[in-house]
Amino acid sequence: MTSADVHTASAAELDAMERRIAARFMHIFPWRMVLWGIGNCLLWLSLWPLVLKGVLPLWLGFVLATLTIALSYLPSHDAQHNIIARRGHRLRWFNEFVGYFSVLPLANSFRVLRHTHYEHHKYANEPALDPDYDVHAKNTWQFLLRHFAAPNLDRYGETLQRIGRTDVLMEGILFNAAYLLILFTLAWSGYALEAALLWWLPRHLALAYIRYYLSWMPHHPGEATGRYRDTRAFKSRLGNIGSLGMQYHIVHHLYPTIPLTHTPAAYRALKPILERRGCDLGNL
Repeated sequence: MTSADVHTASAAELDAMERRIAARFMHIFPWRMVLWGIGNCLLWLSLWPLVLKGVLPLWLGFVLATLTIALSYLPSHDAQHNIIARRGHRLRWFNEFVGYFSVLPLANSFRVLRHTHYEHHKYANEPALDPDYDVHAKNTWQFLLRHFAAPNLDRYGETLQRIGRTDVLMEGILFNAAYLLILFTLAWSGYALEAALLWWLPRHLALAYIRYYLSWMPHHPGEATGRYRDTRAFKSRLGNIGSLGMQYHIVHHLYPTIPLTHTPAAYRALKPILERRGCDLGNL
């Protein structure tokens, strides 16, 4: 495919080109995400005995806990889109296991994340229906102020009620109750500081980081809707790894079953087509 092919193609030919290119990056087992999800959660779990037994200093445990919790969401994100194993596949149980296990440090229900994320894909940037719409802000500082000072904790619950998934909502409530019970038990047992610095504070910091790069940056300014308008590509000062792979988030919204680790290559292959479609590709 040449630039001339893209610029002279009809709408139907452009669609066919796009689908053909995207198909090259689908149906690939995301082994790196699987190892990442399981290994990252095991590392976070290991911090507890290491810190409580004095092998690691608490300050280092805090730094590692913040890092591992910030990295915990993305493997579950691939599982949410059934990339590890689709429904009916013999490894379907493994897809669900990775989805649940990887986000244990976030104290979140995999099914809550999956169903609300699907609604985000359907209604990205629509104020009344996008469960992530409240992250939108004029700039980074306004985003951080909203996240820490006035978070909207009801948006996901409202979404689950709207789509009739009160069973998933109840699961989310149980996960949150278990998280609070564990924190209370640790504090009652004399480990309040450890609970705060290995889970409570790192989780709050990690959620800000995750929401910033997965929701705010790829959709900013959050005003446009439509398949090729509701998200964008952007160049992060922290690079693709530092931005949790979200520089190429536009590819994910167009083709959610492409594994996260393959979105950079898919973006480069699709870029001439995305340019013709007038997508916001920033300076990437």
